[in-house]
Amino acid sequence: MASGPGAVTLDAVAAAAGVSKGGLLYHFRSKDALVAGLLERLRLRGAEDVERMRADPAGAVSYYLRTSASALEEGPLHRTMVAALSLAQSSSGPARETLGVLNDAWYALLREEVGDARLARLVQLVGDGMWLAASTGGEPDDVDDIVGLLRAVGHPPQITLRNDSSRPVSSARD
Repeated sequence: MASGPGAVTLDAVAAAAGVSKGGLLYHFRSKDALVAGLLERLRLRGAEDVERMRADPAGAVSYYLRTSASALEEGPLHRTMVAALSLAQSSSGPARETLGVLNDAWYALLREEVGDARLARLVQLVGDGMWLAASTGGEPDDVDDIVGLLRAVGHPPQITLRNDSSRPVSSARD
């Protein structure tokens, strides 16, 4: 998949996996079957990740950002995501659909924790950027600071202003 999905042949996959083409064909009868297997693997690994995110004592936001920033340490999920993203970029409807379902599951947990759709989306976009940075060699070392900043955005401190009636006015917008 490193050269793109168009360059993928069963011979190349067998060589990369260190198996014979016959052994690969025993499990995957065609390139389409191989893609279906990859996407099923993504569904399983993604579901496991969503469960870990749900159970993390630090919360969904912290988990999402922490694991996004250390994408390379996550190994199997990272590799499967990269392969599926490569397929999705080549107009693979099933890859886009599978990635969309996983993305929606992560978003739902983020939204449940932060209680605001826009903030959940912001957290997700920050995490996506951190994943990309980690995937290209730049691993952020300030994840805890970023988590704290995003939590502060969700719960800004009250700024008291005085209006004509001398009542405090909140600076937070609904």
